[in-house]
Amino acid sequence: MYYGIITGELQEKFYEITGVGREMIKGYKAGVNLGGWISQYGKKGREHFESFIQEEDVERIASWGMDHIRLPVDYPVLEDDDAPFHYKEEGFEYIDRCLEWCKKHGLNLIIDLHRAPGYSFTTLQENTLFEDMKMRKRFIELWKAITQRYHGEGDNLIFELLNEMVEPDSERWNKLAHETIQTVREIDSARKIIYGGNYYNSVRELKKIDILDDPGIIYTFHFYHPHLFTHQKAYWSKMSMDYNQTIEYPGQFVNLDDFEKEHPEYKPWIDRNRGAVINKEMLWEDMQPAVDFIDKTGRELYCGEFGVIKSAPPESRVNWHRDMIDILNTLGIGWAVWTYKEMDFGLVNNQGEIVSEELIGVIKNSCLK
Repeated sequence: MYYGIITGELQEKFYEITGVGREMIKGYKAGVNLGGWISQYGKKGREHFESFIQEEDVERIASWGMDHIRLPVDYPVLEDDDAPFHYKEEGFEYIDRCLEWCKKHGLNLIIDLHRAPGYSFTTLQENTLFEDMKMRKRFIELWKAITQRYHGEGDNLIFELLNEMVEPDSERWNKLAHETIQTVREIDSARKIIYGGNYYNSVRELKKIDILDDPGIIYTFHFYHPHLFTHQKAYWSKMSMDYNQTIEYPGQFVNLDDFEKEHPEYKPWIDRNRGAVINKEMLWEDMQPAVDFIDKTGRELYCGEFGVIKSAPPESRVNWHRDMIDILNTLGIGWAVWTYKEMDFGLVNNQGEIVSEELIGVIKNSCLK
């Protein structure tokens, strides 16, 4: 079923018919990721951790009307490979600091394990988490340590088990997720836990997540559709670099005939998208698995990442975010923009300067509704 484009005057009828979108996760309606701070930091160390995000950044996020932050954390901040099961106080202090800033400025926090022992979405050929029992144990014990440390926090804190899992199928991840949730529950029976699906938390994989008899589980997906628009000219994506076109939103994929001549290996994708219009209707169509998930399960759903690369035309970037946020709000799906600072998708640049006042205006307006 496809519900089409929902306008404000039709929303109440939409809710009445579908039963979805009535209410978002309390305190987690609108947020932003702090990517690049204690995750995906390359070879940077203490100087970077101490300076990249400051209290004034959290205060600014709150001033935009947002109610939470998603904090990606890479495990080496908390645990060294040469000293497994020994956790670093210095690393936990960065999380503590962010949590205290959030409390001070009225924000909630999600701790997202962005890179885990034996697993990263950037090293798929090297991952050992699902083959190596020691890595599985380290994953579970790390979450045990996090749970013990933050057991005293209330609904202002949510745990997200793992960012963008990729496996041939969902079986091994579902099993490990269940074991980890059980470990958390033995310490903290009430903590809300975010649990995502396969293939980089694809919206299409929601149907393959095991639905648990646990009201504290929130299911998540990421959304960067269509990829060649949101990631246009991305230097880490071979297809984006091969295509290398400027794409507008609303708009169409351009110069596909030339692209096919130069790269016939992409013909199936080209055939599917020849003549396609990139607009809000396309986003609604691609969001259909999320609509189906809510309609079928009635469970809370959260979009932990979405965004458009800074190499996209500025006006198109604003237009896409406006439509995307409107769709998520219509469906009652809480969300966090990727990302606050730099990382090619930032709302502010490396000097902390706002990249687009119009884009910030879209976010502010959506938070007022």
